[in-house]
Amino acid sequence: MNEPHPRERRRRNAYLLLWRWHFYAGLCCVPFVLWLATTGMIYLFRPQLEPLLEQRYAHVGDGTRQPPSAQVAAALRAVPGGVLNAYELPAAPDAATRVLVGKGAEVIRVFVNPSNLQVLHVVRENDRFMRVIFHLHGELLLGDRGSMVVELAASWTILMLLTGLYLWWPRHGRLGGALYPRLGRGGRVFWRDLHAVTGVWISLLALFLLVSGLPWSKSWGGMLRSARQLYAAAPVQQDWSTGSGSERARAAAENAAVQTAGAGTGSTDEHAMHGGMSMPMPMPMPMPTRDAMPVDATPLDRLVPLVAAQRLAPPVLISPPSRFKPSWSARSDAQDRSKGVDLLLDGAQGRILSRTDFAQRPLLDRLIGYGIAIHEGQLFPPLNQILGVGTALGLITLCVSSLVLWWRRRPAGVLGAPPADAAARYPVPMLALLMLLGVLLPLLGASMLLVLVLERTCLRRLPHARRFLGLASPEADRRVS
Repeated sequence: MNEPHPRERRRRNAYLLLWRWHFYAGLCCVPFVLWLATTGMIYLFRPQLEPLLEQRYAHVGDGTRQPPSAQVAAALRAVPGGVLNAYELPAAPDAATRVLVGKGAEVIRVFVNPSNLQVLHVVRENDRFMRVIFHLHGELLLGDRGSMVVELAASWTILMLLTGLYLWWPRHGRLGGALYPRLGRGGRVFWRDLHAVTGVWISLLALFLLVSGLPWSKSWGGMLRSARQLYAAAPVQQDWSTGSGSERARAAAENAAVQTAGAGTGSTDEHAMHGGMSMPMPMPMPMPTRDAMPVDATPLDRLVPLVAAQRLAPPVLISPPSRFKPSWSARSDAQDRSKGVDLLLDGAQGRILSRTDFAQRPLLDRLIGYGIAIHEGQLFPPLNQILGVGTALGLITLCVSSLVLWWRRRPAGVLGAPPADAAARYPVPMLALLMLLGVLLPLLGASMLLVLVLERTCLRRLPHARRFLGLASPEADRRVS
């Protein structure tokens, strides 16, 4: 039998090395990809689902509206010990007033009939259905640890998609099984083509969704925030959250403490705990005093008509002053971040002090803002939502087809990983790509090093583990060297 040409052998070894990384990435990521795709697909339809879920108490009949300060007072009476977090500008003439109330480590949403001041519904912000989906999607309801797990899974999924593109990309001019499935072949070819064709078509969209979600994560997003602050000319406040729900809850508690301790001058940050995109306040704040005075909400009576006249994209939040922002403020918290606007307001005189539009934000903020809007399906709906659903369904198809392929080809008693060749060496371009991914995605890099160290130092020396994982033996390594 003729020996393969050395160049062809090196190419085959490189293929097997990438296949092993692809295999292990897929094996570890499949449960998380299924989870993220399902919860993300639900969250895409937040603008349609939330009105349906709130329709029993979000709408009221026609009538003369009471002053906004009176509506806030009614909401605060429904939450004893609560403080004003934000007043949400009604988006329609028949909309109930929504008031965000801070109490301890919680933010509570109160629906008020603006005509008769009847409280229609009271719900913790984190108990709302779409907020639960948001936390399930971003942190598995496990706080910081869950955020780290999701980030690690997303990083390995990026590796899986990139290696998959290399493995399944059409070669030698053959398009069947790469750009379109060979449906008439049946059996294993059907599942192989379903996996490959789906991956080729949806990989770029899936990679964009994964990368655009990284700024929200605890580790990667925290490093981005630190680098952003380091190179900024002055302290800046970013327009997206980093970290867990518990961190945001602590921020809400600290903000509420500022308000009550400030004897009528303090408050929350202008968008804390709302919409999942706000930045937690990072610095310590004093605990509330028992005899502190509540905030004076009467400036709202002057500010609500003023802000309404600006016709900002809903939802629009009007917040009282805080230690870090001594003026009243208003903010459009639209999911389409390109419509975002921030206003600083003079509560005493009822005038706008300054306005910051999306186009005036730093370039990094605008890029991430566009990414957030696309990630949530709101930059160009409904096409954006359709693309998001298609990508999610494609990822689910990849997961199911990969499991079928693995189960069908897996020999009895072993994991079924692609065999490791002791003579295989990483080509320089491949090594450079893996190192670049490890640097750009530190959790991925650390976990890849851990896998390599375990494989080299432990698993290859254990006969049962070596056979189960398809690893080369240390003796084979020595023969090759």
